[in-house]
Amino acid sequence: MKRKALAMILALAMILSLAACGGSSTAENDSEAPQDTETQEAEAPAEETPAQEPEETQAEEPAGEDTLVRTTQFGDVQGVTKGESLVWYAVPYGAAPVGELRWAAPVDPEAWTDVRDCTAPGEPAIQSSMDYTTFQNVLSGTEDCLNLDIYSTADAENLPVLVYIHGGNNQTGSSSEIEGSKIVVNDNCVYVSLNYRLGLLGFNCLPALQKEEGSTGNYTMLDIAKALDWVRANISAFGGDPNNVTISGFSAGGRDVMAALISPVFAGKFDKAIAFSGGMTVADETASASKIAGAIAPLAVEDGKAADEAEAKAWLLTDGDDVKEYLYSIPAERLAPLMGNAGIRMSAFPHLYKDGVVIPENGFETTEYQSVPVLMLTGSTEFSLFCSFDGYYSSEAVAALDEETQAAAKSFATLYGSDMYRIFNTQCSAETMFDNYKDNIYLCQVDYGSVNSATVLPAMGSFHGIFVPMLTDEHTYGGFGDFSAAGYQAMAQQFNAYLTNFLATGDPNGEGLAQWSNWTPENKSTMVFDADDTQAIVESKDVSSSYEDIIAAMEADTTISDELKQGNISNVMNGRWFSAALDEHFGNPSLWD
Repeated sequence: MKRKALAMILALAMILSLAACGGSSTAENDSEAPQDTETQEAEAPAEETPAQEPEETQAEEPAGEDTLVRTTQFGDVQGVTKGESLVWYAVPYGAAPVGELRWAAPVDPEAWTDVRDCTAPGEPAIQSSMDYTTFQNVLSGTEDCLNLDIYSTADAENLPVLVYIHGGNNQTGSSSEIEGSKIVVNDNCVYVSLNYRLGLLGFNCLPALQKEEGSTGNYTMLDIAKALDWVRANISAFGGDPNNVTISGFSAGGRDVMAALISPVFAGKFDKAIAFSGGMTVADETASASKIAGAIAPLAVEDGKAADEAEAKAWLLTDGDDVKEYLYSIPAERLAPLMGNAGIRMSAFPHLYKDGVVIPENGFETTEYQSVPVLMLTGSTEFSLFCSFDGYYSSEAVAALDEETQAAAKSFATLYGSDMYRIFNTQCSAETMFDNYKDNIYLCQVDYGSVNSATVLPAMGSFHGIFVPMLTDEHTYGGFGDFSAAGYQAMAQQFNAYLTNFLATGDPNGEGLAQWSNWTPENKSTMVFDADDTQAIVESKDVSSSYEDIIAAMEADTTISDELKQGNISNVMNGRWFSAALDEHFGNPSLWD
């Protein structure tokens, strides 16, 4: 049992580093704690070997055939075979955002004349992340990151295109997050996965960088828009239909998709949208600049630009050319580790600014949407991963409690935090959008693994990323359950049938599938996916709730003491994407201050 527990802890750490969005525990620890995941990791014991290695896949083979050389507007690219698919890795869609292009709109890459070798994965954007063998932060990646991976098949012709934006809180992650070789076969599409600028290189709204009319600090969003332009112009060479492009993303990538739906910059760049665990998050530009200046201030003091951090912060908030020159002089390696551990808290790493350029000043209250068929998915236990290593549970007061009481405290936060997170990802977005959205909205919830499921995954439930094993067998979630089981695979088959239809037509429905109605206030329909050991359980339900009802249930809950309840509310559940109503009701202080 002890070895199994150690294996689970290490598996959790690995999953958090790959599937999450930067992490934290409490506000006061955000600047010092390891910054790779959406929760602060406890000091998990290490093992000599990982608890769960990614499943073995067919080796990639060097591609020498002319059929694997494709022509883009900037030059020819050489691909590689992988199983039944063809892959082109790290194809540039923009020039390296370095020098004068560091905080600027992306521009075209320089054309090349020789065939470009795209047979091996490229480096992601520069980032600081946790090495779970040493439990130390490490730098990886490169500033020259504006590239994408393309997966197709030998007979692909005019197929729907699925463009994927990886997660990682827009601070970490890479285009390899969800591997596409099975997706293109199962869903009859061409799959494109993006790398883009991360952290303060992708989002920075300091005044010195925003002096020109029409400037924006949402550089990541400009990268995604540039990549979509590349897809429209080039994807036909890889068997894709440039007039049938679906933008999708997971976690931070899902939130970027939702932001694209309200961004005038994205007009006409995509035809359908899928947000996996996304939701509506935007940040105030002025408050964000203050947070960013505070994060960079220690560097300015170290470099002799100010006597102390308060003076440095005030200077960094001015719009002088001296500030801009200094910002451009800071090596990326020093910027990348800043503002870590976002922990699904916008205040820890502000991004997606309401600047009136990329994102409207009224955010999702806008009346102008890029209305296309949209599918929004959530797991029903989304908050489990973010509770797992939260520092509150290793604090002196909680650590002194018996194991049963500690487990009850964590279960409380997981239960109610997940209930808030799931409606935030889907229902609340639909409610906000509906009056001004001119196309169909489809909602999806995965119950598999939850306490209400026919197949329970202890502790994790239907976690953040529960859908990933339905798309590919190359994943790192094996420590949580047997996703090769007949029931899960049957559920996956139905999910992919719906997905195939949606990519092709914008309507998930098709022959042999249960009817998936679009969501309306009068028909609060969500397609719920579940499975037992042998078969799928897929049906349309009304799973709606409200923050008021969830808060009332929290207050009535007697499974933990009032003291532990308040500890969860003010330390674990506070300041998250989904917790505005909770923070207001319980009087939690703002983490922006």
